[in-house]
Amino acid sequence: MRKYEILFIIRSLDEEATNAVIDKFSKLIAANGGTIEKEDRWGKKRLAYEIKKESEGYYVLFYTKCEPACVNECDRVMKITDEVLKHMIVRSDEKEA
Repeated sequence: MRKYEILFIIRSLDEEATNAVIDKFSKLIAANGGTIEKEDRWGKKRLAYEIKKESEGYYVLFYTKCEPACVNECDRVMKITDEVLKHMIVRSDEKEA
């Protein structure tokens, strides 16, 4: 298992719809054998430039521990989810003891 940071920006939606998108990805990670160690909700922020005609987005950061296959599936689903404006997955450099 490797550690990853998954950051994604959700288009401006109401609170219920935003929570549904976040829940969708946390369940996806769990279904693929991963765990979310920490979930950081940064909230709604103004974007530096328009993305898909949106000027605001809701930022979410997951600190996860999962296999590369889980990350690939998460990346694939984020690409085809209309509510996700942008996403980035980075492998953490922390060494495991």
